Amino acid sequence: MKKEIIVIGAGLGGVSAAIMLAQRGYQVTVFEKNGHVGGKLNLLKTQGFSFDLGPSIFTLPQMFRPLFDHGNRRMEDYLDLKRVDPQWRNFFEDGTVLNLWEKPERMQSELSRFGPHTWEEYCEFLKYSRQQYRILERGYFRKGLDNFWQFLQFYGLRDARDLDYSRTMSGSIYQRLSNAYLRDIFEYFIKYVGSSALDSPGFMNLMPNIQLEFGLWYISGGLYQLAHALNCRMKELGVTVCLEHTVEQIQTKKSVAVGIQYRDPSGDLHTLTADYVISNMEVIPAMRRLLKVPSHVMKRLQRFEPACSGIVLHLGLDRIYPQLAHHNFFFSRDQHAHFHRVFRKKQLPDDPTIYLVAPTRTDPSQAPAGCDNLKILPHIPHLDERRPYSSSDYAALKNICLDKLERMGLKDLRKHIIVEDFWTPLDIERRYLSNCGSIYGVVCDRRKNFAFKAPRKSSRYKNLYFVGGSVNPGGGMPMVVLSGQHVADAIAKEDGLAS
Repeated sequence: MKKEIIVIGAGLGGVSAAIMLAQRGYQVTVFEKNGHVGGKLNLLKTQGFSFDLGPSIFTLPQMFRPLFDHGNRRMEDYLDLKRVDPQWRNFFEDGTVLNLWEKPERMQSELSRFGPHTWEEYCEFLKYSRQQYRILERGYFRKGLDNFWQFLQFYGLRDARDLDYSRTMSGSIYQRLSNAYLRDIFEYFIKYVGSSALDSPGFMNLMPNIQLEFGLWYISGGLYQLAHALNCRMKELGVTVCLEHTVEQIQTKKSVAVGIQYRDPSGDLHTLTADYVISNMEVIPAMRRLLKVPSHVMKRLQRFEPACSGIVLHLGLDRIYPQLAHHNFFFSRDQHAHFHRVFRKKQLPDDPTIYLVAPTRTDPSQAPAGCDNLKILPHIPHLDERRPYSSSDYAALKNICLDKLERMGLKDLRKHIIVEDFWTPLDIERRYLSNCGSIYGVVCDRRKNFAFKAPRKSSRYKNLYFVGGSVNPGGGMPMVVLSGQHVADAIAKEDGLAS
């Protein structure tokens, strides 16, 4: 008789766990409160525009391959990947524009205006980034290390000299790079985990290598095609997906999670038992909402502070701005002041670094002919009841961003807006039940948590697991998918099944 698995949430972590367990023969049922599969990977289509509401960058395709390469099927049967190069176009307040190229010869040419030492420093920095990635990939990522003690046991003194844990991410960048533009660019790779380069440990400089060694990709038709492909995989494997079903409680008995209580779309209450329960809801909201954990116990989890949130602005324009690449960054005049204000003082930025996506550079189908499709995202503090911000505060920040973009080259941007969709942290929290409106799960902070996220297995209930950006290895689509694979491996190992 097949063992029963309940997955709460159809985000990428939950879907990853569901697929990997179904491939091993488990009977899996996924409950999702929203009407789509993919979690924050979401889609808005309106007036000929197609907006990816969530993630917009696809990296480390090899992390996704195990979800598709099974039973004579391959990832290429489901997804058409296109390489994006330049990977980023970077705009600075002094008028400098600097492309980040995957191809070394293009990057060398790009940096030639700054003198030969800049290229030499760049190459040395990439060697260092590759070293940090390879150390962490063979242990923390591949083995699914889940806490500091497992980390020490695996690495010991062998890698202590090479793993950069004593400095901050920013400190190691400034030690290796003298070019101010490259410093800003490499510091902002921390955007992938919604944290600050001033507070993250140096080994987080592995992130540039992820892009520059393995490529930055786009999925033809938009990144929501990944959610569609994963939904197809679940159907092929016999996974039951219950959309618009809201889980109200994880039911427990002594040290065991025995099942869930949920409401169907009509509001009727039901229960379902299972051998294992996997929560794709972030750990802290799940403990508070689904397990009713008392507040004094929740205080022990304070080190797993939410990563930042953001305002997200999707614009359909009646013109095209040819100076934009697919991925663009408009940098703050003083990035350290920006990090300090957002992550330490928990204040809305007055001069944000803005991430801007223009997917029609790779895929013209995302907007009507002659029109443009833009996503605009500055990082801002997560929701905090001690410092509440209103809808008007977020609207004011939106105008600061539009002013900045118009000043830095997108002339008359406001005059060309014909479609607008605007999200605040309140919308993100409401839609996805994320912790305080966080986009990226748990903050990466060397003092608070040494960049560790919450453990994947419950310490209280032996058959309860967590997946997603709030658990190890953390935020970003590849890491979230990897968390689901690690949970599937752990359950299979517990049942004596080969991984």
